[in-house]
Amino acid sequence: MTFQLDFSGSRVLVTGAAGGIGTAVAVAFAEQGAHVILADLSVSAAEEVRAGHAALRERSVVLGLDITREEDVARAFADLEALGGAPDILVNNAGLSIRKGVEDLSLQEWEKVFAVNVTGAFLCTRAAVPHMKAKGGGAIVNMASIMGFSGGGPYPNPAYQASKGALVNFTRGLAVELGPHNIRVNGVAPTWVRTPFIANLLKDDTLRAQLEGLSPLGRLAEPEDVAAAVLFLASPLAAMVTGHTLPVDGGFLAQ
Repeated sequence: MTFQLDFSGSRVLVTGAAGGIGTAVAVAFAEQGAHVILADLSVSAAEEVRAGHAALRERSVVLGLDITREEDVARAFADLEALGGAPDILVNNAGLSIRKGVEDLSLQEWEKVFAVNVTGAFLCTRAAVPHMKAKGGGAIVNMASIMGFSGGGPYPNPAYQASKGALVNFTRGLAVELGPHNIRVNGVAPTWVRTPFIANLLKDDTLRAQLEGLSPLGRLAEPEDVAAAVLFLASPLAAMVTGHTLPVDGGFLAQ
């Protein structure tokens, strides 16, 4: 085994690529030689990301994609054939959080969170798997959360916690089902990450300090911390790892 990360010749599809963790993941793959498909609901935002990073300008394309719509996912994967082919690696990164307690959540809000965090991952995975089988294998990395393992945190977030918990077990089930086809499926469970996803929370100095204090390492995660874990799980270095969700949490879940 070669102990290095080299994704030359690999095609990687990253959903929710137009910001935060998704952008960090896309850039990291491109810097390691992969051809990256920047999939996002906002084509203009994805184009801005592509234009802003040298590695992406060289080795990426933008794909408009609403992962909650079955017909849109089917169309997107059909379009990929014209863009060079389906991915060898799928990163189900797109996510949504509506931070409300159970009594304040509407059914529409609950279903919206699940549509993005769970159904979107299912639709993209279902579309990618036949192509991975035809290629003789592949890797899928699902973006879960420490809230998929914990009911804690400084505010109620039951829809997000339930959806990410579902994604953790979706990862396990897929690993068992797809292992015989040489398709590995893993997840990453970040803590609070310094991205636009939690920008409003970080405006409150007291809450920011509280979030930092939840980690034994005493800080928030950076997008690159999460990207590093994704690249490891997608790489040959993790050739015997499947069905696991790796916390990138500074020790939050160890407490």
